[in-house]
Amino acid sequence: MDKAQKDRHVRYQQMVKEVTPQPNRWKNAVMAFITGGAICTLGQLLYNLFEAVEPSRLETTAVTQAAMIALGAVATGLGFYDWLAERGGMGAALPVTGFSNTVTAAAMEFRREGYILGMGTKMFVIAGPVLVYGILSGFFISLLRAVLTGSLF
Repeated sequence: MDKAQKDRHVRYQQMVKEVTPQPNRWKNAVMAFITGGAICTLGQLLYNLFEAVEPSRLETTAVTQAAMIALGAVATGLGFYDWLAERGGMGAALPVTGFSNTVTAAAMEFRREGYILGMGTKMFVIAGPVLVYGILSGFFISLLRAVLTGSLF
C-alpha cells in the first residue's frame, strides 16, 4: 500500500468508528440478567411442578429440561423467542431454551429443502459442534477428575 491508500484507510477506519453506534453495556447486562432470570424462574417453577409427579430427582430434572426445550421450540415457532432474544441478549441465548431456539430456527429456515436434506441436515449444522464440543469437554473433564482423585480404576 502506498501512502495515499494508507491515509484513506485510516480516515475510513476513523469514520467507521465515529458512526458505529456504541452499545449501552449496563442496559444490556441488566436486560440479560432479567431475561435469563425469568427463564430460569420458569424452569424452577416447572421443576417444582414436576417434582410432585415424578418419582426421582433425576426424572424430574429430565422432564424439566425436556419441557424447557419444547417451550423454547414453540416460542421460536411463534416468533416470540426472537423478540425476547433481541431484548435479553445472552440472557435468552445461554439457557437450554436458547439452544432449542437455534436448532428450531435452523430447521424452520431450511424446511423448504425437504425434511431430510433440509431440516434434518441443516439444523445440526449449528447443533453439531455444540454437541461434539460439549461431549468432548465432559469426557476430558471427567478424565482429568478421575486422574486427580485417583479413581481412574
